Amino acid sequence: MRLASARPVTLIGGAPAVARADLQQALRLAPVVAAADSGADTALSHGLMPAAVWGDFDSISARARAEIPAENQHPIAEQDSTDFEKCLARLDTPFVIALGFSGARHDHFLSALGVLARRIGPPCLLIAGEDVITLAPPRLTLDLAPGTRVSLFPMGPASGRSTGLKWPIDGLAFAPTGRSGTSNEATGPVTLECEGPMLLILPRSELPALAGAL
Repeated sequence: MRLASARPVTLIGGAPAVARADLQQALRLAPVVAAADSGADTALSHGLMPAAVWGDFDSISARARAEIPAENQHPIAEQDSTDFEKCLARLDTPFVIALGFSGARHDHFLSALGVLARRIGPPCLLIAGEDVITLAPPRLTLDLAPGTRVSLFPMGPASGRSTGLKWPIDGLAFAPTGRSGTSNEATGPVTLECEGPMLLILPRSELPALAGAL
């Protein structure tokens, strides 16, 4: 079952600590709630009812199964994809803000970054600690204040062009085992053109600007 929404979706994962402030920031931009497996328990703990829950249901609680309407629950038994991927592949929405997919286990977080790099489903903005992470689209313009941290991390061979960065990326070859573009800075509004899978990492405070640009 897919969830089609004209409004953006906040997707909640099962990491043990999802801050209310992060959730409120996400919901202001993406008011529809969905959850990945035990992320349903997190949603309920914040007084939110998920419109859809996907996953292999190996960690969702019996209480959540009882409280969430059966028609909103969509167990998927196959183990060839993660719960994060299962969710993104079934969302039809302008963009997704995901939280609760980092912090507890690094293998889960690295897997989530891999899903972003494969461009599964709608554009996805992943909140992780003090950062917001997304797969850079082919072209993006952001209105950033001078000094704003702009990091680029390749998930495969990648290249790009830029304006408004302290250290331009034009003509550089990026690769996970080679050059990365972390800790660059904006000198003002930034334009990026990227070829290949490149993650864009900004301070979490830039979530509204990034959502608007996508």
